[in-house]
Amino acid sequence: MLTDYILIQLNGKPFNCIPGISLRDIVLYLDLDFSSVVIEYNSEIIEKCDLFKTKVTAGDKIEVVTIVGGG
Repeated sequence: MLTDYILIQLNGKPFNCIPGISLRDIVLYLDLDFSSVVIEYNSEIIEKCDLFKTKVTAGDKIEVVTIVGGG
């Protein structure tokens, strides 16, 4: 069985993924810690509680910002 993929922009680079994947699943795929990321989806910051219900479509632009503490 062949899977159709869609093309989105992830941190400014082309990224192929399955249609309807959630932002939560993208964060999991990238192996990032939910407590240390902020997700911008089509120029809008998405609350962490909404990551699972926000599904991507072709052409979407996603920025994943990792928060790093330091001293």
